[in-house]
Amino acid sequence: MALKRFPIGIQDFARIRESGKYYVDKTELIYKLVHTDDYYFLSRPRRFGKSLLITTLQYYFEGRKDLFTGLAMERLETEWKKYPVIRLDMSMVKYAEGSSFADSVNKVLAPYEKMYNVDADPKMHTWGVRLANIIEAANQQTGEQVVVLVDEYDTPMLDTFGQECFENIRNQVRSLYSPLKALGGILRFVFLTGITKFSQLSIFSELNNLKVITMNDDYAAICGITKEELLSQMQPEIQALADKQGMTYDEAVAGLQRQYDGYHFSENSPDIYNPFSLINSLSDGELANYWFASGTPTVLTKAMARYSLSPEEYDQGFSVAQRTFDAPTETADTPIPVLYQSGYLTIKGFDKGAVRPFRLQFPNDEVREGMLNLLANSYASKNDMDTSEFLDHFVTAMKACDVETALTEMRAFMASIPYDAEKQNEHHYRTIFYLIFRIATPYLVRCEERTAAGRADAVVETADAVYVFEFKLDANGTAEDALRQIDDKGYLVPYTVTKSADGSPKKLFKIGVAFDAEKRTIGEWIIK
Repeated sequence: MALKRFPIGIQDFARIRESGKYYVDKTELIYKLVHTDDYYFLSRPRRFGKSLLITTLQYYFEGRKDLFTGLAMERLETEWKKYPVIRLDMSMVKYAEGSSFADSVNKVLAPYEKMYNVDADPKMHTWGVRLANIIEAANQQTGEQVVVLVDEYDTPMLDTFGQECFENIRNQVRSLYSPLKALGGILRFVFLTGITKFSQLSIFSELNNLKVITMNDDYAAICGITKEELLSQMQPEIQALADKQGMTYDEAVAGLQRQYDGYHFSENSPDIYNPFSLINSLSDGELANYWFASGTPTVLTKAMARYSLSPEEYDQGFSVAQRTFDAPTETADTPIPVLYQSGYLTIKGFDKGAVRPFRLQFPNDEVREGMLNLLANSYASKNDMDTSEFLDHFVTAMKACDVETALTEMRAFMASIPYDAEKQNEHHYRTIFYLIFRIATPYLVRCEERTAAGRADAVVETADAVYVFEFKLDANGTAEDALRQIDDKGYLVPYTVTKSADGSPKKLFKIGVAFDAEKRTIGEWIIK
């Protein structure tokens, strides 16, 4: 059986259908969408199929019945009425400096002004007036209500978040969207997509008639690929991946699930795979990191820098209330809304009776590894190449149960951290230590592991061994003191019955480590 031709890098519905590339049929949901309400907003992470959804809506409203042959829409739709469609691709609107924002908006509006013979001075920056003129002209010339589709509405704000020009750009974008409520009588359908939800006191106050379906169960799967869609439609591609990687079919399914599954966008959302990573993986026959490697939004890195959350918190997850999801991006007192909206956290649990019923965690291994790498580089003020080289040496030593060499590598790595990178205290060192072990898969790390008598600073469990670490800043104790605390508190006792895969007892190590504040790295250590 021939393998599917996946639309790598193609986000246009017509191009996919006309070229015979594979399309996951979402048209039954689209039919429901367009026949239920008229004004919508949907937030989804980048590269999650928002642009494909927008173009699918475009060709549907343009009456392109030929493109929907064999899809659910062909069976459901009987009228195929044609409407004038204005699609604003705001991902094209960039801000660098000077007049670049105005130039970008001109490029978005000018083709429609030309199409409907609307006279407009390109130097006229009253964007709302220009859009209103386009909509009115389209309505008058066609005699039909107008459809407006806005893709990535928030790109200009994301590009300028944290800059002095942000407020000015937000006000200009607000002006652009203002006619979408005022001209409701001649609008058939309005749909906006984006990543974040900027303040309800600005843009969304202008569009308070939008139905937000971001966390709606009915539309949870309108973007992305569900587990059911993967397993029912892509078996040959999964088997090809398995064959290339020397896996069984079931092992390949499990690998895809660990790496790319895990997204949930509502209380009762099905399991959803990252579509960008999944189709790239099946196309390449690799279980690589695709989505995270494609870029980190500026708004996310800036938001993370503004708040103090430890990597352990990111890794273990957060319990949040419903209002957290609605927090305006630019005024939120935590990065959690941006992390969720950007796809770095997702819903992993829901307790209806709790004050904070939603449990947010990393969706999958791809995101977890990428985020922890990002945090490690941030804490250590390193670039990714330096960190990766160190980790290669460190992992090799740990696999050989050579703790001495592993700690020697760590000493050199920490010593190279700029002295003013972070506050040099025990928590800072322990955080870097945690990140190193957490990234160094396949190790399992539990920092400040609780026991009946207290909590160890770190427990690292591998296939054959358990390592219990206790840290002391040299002013607060020595390596001997750290080792004595492991014994006095019985930190190693819970692991005395752990077994390796062959049934033999795991090797147990206790390591007392003292940090040298003057040299800003590991000082002495004792391994027993």
